[in-house]
Amino acid sequence: MLLPLLLALAQDSVRAAPRDTAPIAALERFIVAQLSQHAIPGLAIAVVDGDRIVWAKGFGRVDPADSTRRVTAETPFRVGSVSKIFTDTGVMQRDLLAWLGMSGASFAPDSAYLARSARGTMWTLDGRSFPAPTFPLGPDPASELSASVLDLGQFLRTLFADGVGQAPYGPGFARGELDGARRIGHGGRHYGFSTELAALPDERLGVALSATIDGGYAVTSHIADEALRLMRAARAGRPLPAPLVTRTIPPERRRELEGTYRGRSRSVVLEDRLGDLWLDDLHGDFPAPLRALDDSTFIADGRLRYGARVTLHRSARGARTLLYAGDTLALVPDTRPAAPPARWRPLIGEYGLDHDVLYLLERDGRLFALIGWFGLYPLTEVDRDHLRFPAHGLHAGETLRIDRDSAGRVRALDLGGVVFARRAIAPDEGITFRIRPRRPLDELRREALAATPPAQPADRAAGELVDLTTVDARIRLDVRYATSDNFMGAPMYDRAQARLQRPAAEALGRVQRALAAEGFGLLIHDAYRPWYVTRMFWDATPDSLRVFVADPATGSRHNRGAAVDLSLYDLRTGRPVTMVSGYDEFSPRAYPFYPGGTSEQRWLRARLRRAMEREGFLVYDAEWWHFDHASWRRWAVGNVR
Repeated sequence: MLLPLLLALAQDSVRAAPRDTAPIAALERFIVAQLSQHAIPGLAIAVVDGDRIVWAKGFGRVDPADSTRRVTAETPFRVGSVSKIFTDTGVMQRDLLAWLGMSGASFAPDSAYLARSARGTMWTLDGRSFPAPTFPLGPDPASELSASVLDLGQFLRTLFADGVGQAPYGPGFARGELDGARRIGHGGRHYGFSTELAALPDERLGVALSATIDGGYAVTSHIADEALRLMRAARAGRPLPAPLVTRTIPPERRRELEGTYRGRSRSVVLEDRLGDLWLDDLHGDFPAPLRALDDSTFIADGRLRYGARVTLHRSARGARTLLYAGDTLALVPDTRPAAPPARWRPLIGEYGLDHDVLYLLERDGRLFALIGWFGLYPLTEVDRDHLRFPAHGLHAGETLRIDRDSAGRVRALDLGGVVFARRAIAPDEGITFRIRPRRPLDELRREALAATPPAQPADRAAGELVDLTTVDARIRLDVRYATSDNFMGAPMYDRAQARLQRPAAEALGRVQRALAAEGFGLLIHDAYRPWYVTRMFWDATPDSLRVFVADPATGSRHNRGAAVDLSLYDLRTGRPVTMVSGYDEFSPRAYPFYPGGTSEQRWLRARLRRAMEREGFLVYDAEWWHFDHASWRRWAVGNVR
């Protein structure tokens, strides 16, 4: 029977004793590197040795928006499924948290408690992030405990003191192994939080840590394992193990490795996404950025996943193959995917709430559900109104019921009684997205024309703007701001023209020549933009949508003649291709790595991006159509109409 340890911990950190200085210093350096690499706003950790918490510390901010409040070891976190451990223990005990000495933990926190609690951050696979909601996730016993790492460390002390850790199973813990030693643990995920509670019961070593990031369980588990390794080595008098050192893959290497690889039992996609080469397994494992161990060996190292290795091989003739998960994968031709069956098009889209979106998408010739932000599952069509999840994963064997209105339009999905309503995130295909300007456009125009652009550094040049139609005859114009077919709903320009600084214009000509060999032409929506128009866009756009417009206080890269908005058209038919979103659509679908839509749409989007990147352009992280040329810092903000 567990013995109560009712010692309250009233300290915001625990300093390491002299004998623990070396392993704790190595662990702290590792944690700092992990927080930087994975952009984690806040984290706290407690290390337990027998009946003592030997070190505890917080890192980062309680609230990413408030630089004055730092995380401490006393900061409460929502620990998600780690709650189950205490529910299991509580079956045997009354007044559980007080009995365990966890004076700072609560299943029902009051307003004062919540005010000092950490704030979680949600994120998406396409690079967006936003504050986590604060309402309950589900049943209190399964997920609603809030606790500091000192509270969780106190729980481990209790287990070690009473010998429970010596049993084959701890209450609610999963069994595993770490370097030959028995490891018990439990991970927890809540909206905006990731927690790991782990121990080596035979050696009475444990660690508790929580982070203010959703889906960060690979990082918290990795840190926990390194903490246990360091403490175990120190106790045994062995040299401290050095964590595996990885490095970023250089841009030219990332572009060389991009592509789809297929083997006997699996397929993977390697894609260069905003500075990382992502490994995307088409058979159910979480996607993750790869980092280099050497020139030909790479390791998955991301928030969602850590440890999978990919080894590159080259044949005598230069053909590339990958060794991954015991399978040899060969690079396959980068061909345009077929359009999905017409019956799937009404289903593809987003469902649910802002904090809990379910995506239906087509991929590799199959319908998939992306649920819980990161769980991607192939679906089987049972009949017109039912889709079934596979036999593995969180929703193994469950059925999605499709709810249609009287006209047959899909209005919701029902998953086990949980209804995900269809999200109207953007206009229907072919309809231009529009805002309601904050003030009349005539008034905004008068003010913008009378205003003065920001002062420019002396080394910025005016440059030479080149008409893009003179660069290559296959470059076509569809300058929306010379018409009313744009998000403002009115003409911004007196005439349709598109100009770029000469280095950018010449680079765009090279892009056009490369794409022409594949049957595509460039369709230009905008290029050089006078500063006064940028001022009008900013003043007209609601605050919530300003990520899609530039701040006139600094001037945009369009104003410098070094940014271009564009898409593709088919050289044979002359028709524009269909991308995942429309041009200037202020919605999540505009992001260049938005996971929804169809394989064909995403392939076309990637084809444009890769061709532009090879010639020195970089895509803007919120708009697949917007590319900045590498020379943009050389030019001054312009305001010539």
